[in-house]
Amino acid sequence: MTAINTVAPALIAGNAVMLKHASQTPLVGERMAAAFYSAGIPKDVFQNVFLDHQTTSDLIADRAFGFVNFTGSVGGGKAMERAAAGTFTGIGLELGGKDPGYVMDDANLDAAVDTLIDGAMFNAGQCCCGIERIYVHESLFDAFVQKAVAIVNSYKLGNPLDLETTLGPMAHVRFADEVRAQTAEAIADGATAQIDPARFPQDGGAYLMPQILTDVTHDMRVMRDESFGPVVGIMSVKDDAEAIRLMNDSNFGLTASLWTQDTKRAEAIADRIETGTVFMNRADYLDPGLCWTGCKDTGRGGGLSVIGYHNLTRPKSYHLKKA
Repeated sequence: MTAINTVAPALIAGNAVMLKHASQTPLVGERMAAAFYSAGIPKDVFQNVFLDHQTTSDLIADRAFGFVNFTGSVGGGKAMERAAAGTFTGIGLELGGKDPGYVMDDANLDAAVDTLIDGAMFNAGQCCCGIERIYVHESLFDAFVQKAVAIVNSYKLGNPLDLETTLGPMAHVRFADEVRAQTAEAIADGATAQIDPARFPQDGGAYLMPQILTDVTHDMRVMRDESFGPVVGIMSVKDDAEAIRLMNDSNFGLTASLWTQDTKRAEAIADRIETGTVFMNRADYLDPGLCWTGCKDTGRGGGLSVIGYHNLTRPKSYHLKKA
């Protein structure tokens, strides 16, 4: 899903594309290539390649590509920029997020809980625009937490091929360990774990229990660093101003989810949030007619929409005059 959002527009715009997929999912690129070839895309127009990081950097530095789209870590994005330094090669970067949700006092509480908790836990929290921190107006905070805990307690952690499973494993043990570390640090610093580990037996591997944390602060890594796993911190706020301050207190800026019945209120808040996309009464949603972009450490550039095509093409002027 991540790759196709830039690969398909690049091909439609008339480019040849080389795809270098993540090392832990090499077959995804092979399957994508097979699908394109079966649809008639020539093999010299789309190629799936297997490269180590140094070879990738060397090719970028040698101007082997007209444009580079990269989705990954902040460290990986910096490596792309270093490799392209001085080449003037265009780069589009999506480097993760710490996407917030804000539930206002007039929100549809049930809809907000259902959507935001699903946004936090879907795919074991492994979504670029997953909800990683939630701010709830103090008048709804207790009810929101109670409903959120009930939802998460109903999950079944297990083999994703089992039809009864609702929460599968992390992509790698090291990713699960990072979430465990953030969670443990937060609890040691005073956060309250709302989910009982006894409900989700684990072996310390890639299968990771979901967790909801309250009594969290922005001094904790779980509210600042990207988690990319099934954990979410929930904080009570007294008004819009406090919520805006906390939503902007992040090095990332991909999406934000606002919950209110008042469109003008949502628009006024959206104007003040440092983020690429603002959702009202929804989360984790994509519209190919709208640009997908981020700011701050989330990266730069934009995919989808007419802006995405502009990034994948090069302007050229023709001044023609008959003799």
